[in-house]
Amino acid sequence: MAKQVHFGVTIPQIKRTWEEAKAASIEFEAMGYDSLWVCDHLYGPQSPSIPILEAWSELAAVAAITSKVELGTLVTPAGMRNPAHLGKIIATVDNIAGGRVIAGLGGGWMTREFTDFGVPFLPTGQRLGQLRETVELLKRMWDPAEGEVTYEGKYINVQNVVTEPKPPRRVPILIGGSGENVTLKLVAQHADWWNNSAGNQGNLERKVGVLRQHCESIGRDPEEITVSQQCLVTIAPDDAAAGPMIDTAKKIFGGHMGDPTGPLAIAGSPERVKEQIQKHIDLGCTAFVMEFFGRDTKTPAQLFADKVLPAFK
Repeated sequence: MAKQVHFGVTIPQIKRTWEEAKAASIEFEAMGYDSLWVCDHLYGPQSPSIPILEAWSELAAVAAITSKVELGTLVTPAGMRNPAHLGKIIATVDNIAGGRVIAGLGGGWMTREFTDFGVPFLPTGQRLGQLRETVELLKRMWDPAEGEVTYEGKYINVQNVVTEPKPPRRVPILIGGSGENVTLKLVAQHADWWNNSAGNQGNLERKVGVLRQHCESIGRDPEEITVSQQCLVTIAPDDAAAGPMIDTAKKIFGGHMGDPTGPLAIAGSPERVKEQIQKHIDLGCTAFVMEFFGRDTKTPAQLFADKVLPAFK
């Protein structure tokens, strides 16, 4: 049986007020989207002076004003917080949400959001080691069968930590990242979701193939893992209207959010957008974490909900 296609949308966060995020969250849920997402950065990606709301605090608030959508981070750097405290935070947000959290985790890449907050920014290999140990710890902390948890690793040492209340459901773990030798192997071993970053959208086919190879090597069914794609969506009523928007998106984002003119770019009229989504599905991707292009993302989100969602639901 084919997986149901999942459509998530990022809520306004960078240079946005809580009131803007709140209004968008309520409207996106009403439009029929499956999930809402925030990026987990302590600084705006381009500069520490760019305003941004902290991810898990914001998700706690979103959990309280929504009732159906799942909620996730894309992604929480494992070494950026005390890992046991992070486990307690996520369990609390999931209780507020009534069991709707997807825990998005990764290795992190912004040095100053670690060091300015008094946390060491380790070399890449060691950050991935932190990620592995964090995933292992969180699974145990959230397990209803575990009471006091002691974990002694290379990067994490926790003694007798208790997590009560436990999350209402087994929290799905999403791992984001594209490293083929370490990250995708970790996904095969531990994750429920793997998210391909927008910058690697053009490499989706290859990355899915590598992930499947890792699953085969450990005897895991790759169909147990939901493949999601972070993506910029540039949608307009017709291709003529979409053209200038695509050009502007290319100038603004460059490759950070993928190539808006690339072979897998989700851009154009609703019919073109549906074709591009189907290309992803054919490659094994059944979930989308979408950022709609435009200052007011609610207008394109409504167009997508009206003209695209029904084709896949």
